[in-house]
Amino acid sequence: QLGIPADALEYTVIEEPKKGLFGLGAVPAKISAFARGGEYDALEFIKKLMADMQIEAEVEMCDGESADHKVISVSGEGAAVLIGHHGETLDSLQYLASLAANKKVDGKKEDYVRITVDVEGYRAKREETLRALARKQADKVLKYKRSVMLEPMNPYERRIIHSEVQNIKGVSTNSIGSENNRKIVIYLDSSADAE
Repeated sequence: QLGIPADALEYTVIEEPKKGLFGLGAVPAKISAFARGGEYDALEFIKKLMADMQIEAEVEMCDGESADHKVISVSGEGAAVLIGHHGETLDSLQYLASLAANKKVDGKKEDYVRITVDVEGYRAKREETLRALARKQADKVLKYKRSVMLEPMNPYERRIIHSEVQNIKGVSTNSIGSENNRKIVIYLDSSADAE
């Protein structure tokens, strides 16, 4: 009746069912049921989008790294179209899924749920590519003693670069620019200049 999968329901039994005699006088159980968390709204949004785009894909949801984090994975033929250039389409899809998960219901806001959408394991592959890029550019900075500016990146990707460069002695990072045009600069840190 609620139009959601059974595993998205939480319910309480108000009254146990009664069998009756020979099927006469039987009374079904009475329950109070409600939809569980907004993450299921996000999951249904992604599933409906796949159906509307006529993409044959399997959509699954699992727990992320914390209690308020859910990962929606999409896999199947044709799903790669959802990634876009450097994951831009995927980031937009994730943003929309997050809006679906965290919308107000009857004027009330539920607990915030962080949603990550991944297609064909793209996020892990992109992270490794960015880490390799950070190491390569840091080596350039150390070798040529000149700063290097990377292309504009979203906050998630910039965090990966910053984190990788922190592990490399003699170089540091800084973000410059505004909004969607923020870039990372990798430069020699002061201790490397002193050597």
